[in-house]
Amino acid sequence: MTALVRYHCSVLLLSQRYLAPVLLFVSLIVVLTSSDSGPLAATYSSCAGAMLLCSTWLTMTLAGLEDRTHRSVVVVGAGGSLKVLVALVCTALLSCLPLTGVGVALPLLIGKHDPVAADLLLGALAQLICALTGVAVGLVCSRQVFRRQGYGLVLALALLFTVTLAKGLPPVNLLFTDLLDGKESADLLGATIVPLTAALVALVVGTAVTQVVTARKD
Repeated sequence: MTALVRYHCSVLLLSQRYLAPVLLFVSLIVVLTSSDSGPLAATYSSCAGAMLLCSTWLTMTLAGLEDRTHRSVVVVGAGGSLKVLVALVCTALLSCLPLTGVGVALPLLIGKHDPVAADLLLGALAQLICALTGVAVGLVCSRQVFRRQGYGLVLALALLFTVTLAKGLPPVNLLFTDLLDGKESADLLGATIVPLTAALVALVVGTAVTQVVTARKD
């Protein structure tokens, strides 16, 4: 598994196609949180939204880097398509970890805040929830499921709008509603359990759907 993760990381880095989603992530944070002096919980909701977009795009990019022939060779060498898919998911999540650090620290540098430990933990959890959700969306909309990426892109946009705007829907809309409620970060940490659980379930379901579809195609 470690070798597969290293392989996916190498392919992603060499392709340099991670640059666009990463630049989008940083740009959104700078635009949305620059000179902000409001509650950090609300500020981190913007960072979490940027992470949702970035993780979706990054996952779709990662899943579409290999052509069908190349992927078949990797699957045979790995001993099964499920191992390759799980390694891809791990790579996507690992790629989001340094971005989470940026998303937690950058608003403190370009805004005016007096953070406490609960603020930082809440910001990291919010981005983790959105990263898990974004990876799930990116998987089911990737080239491994949709050969014609136009369809995958339309579905990705529809899913992102749904999870963001559907009132009270976990994990994303429920998370944003809590973060924008005006409560202290320490009071909101317990409320992240439901969105985090829902995001994990979404990732498992997204992985399972992708595996079923790709196994049939292979």
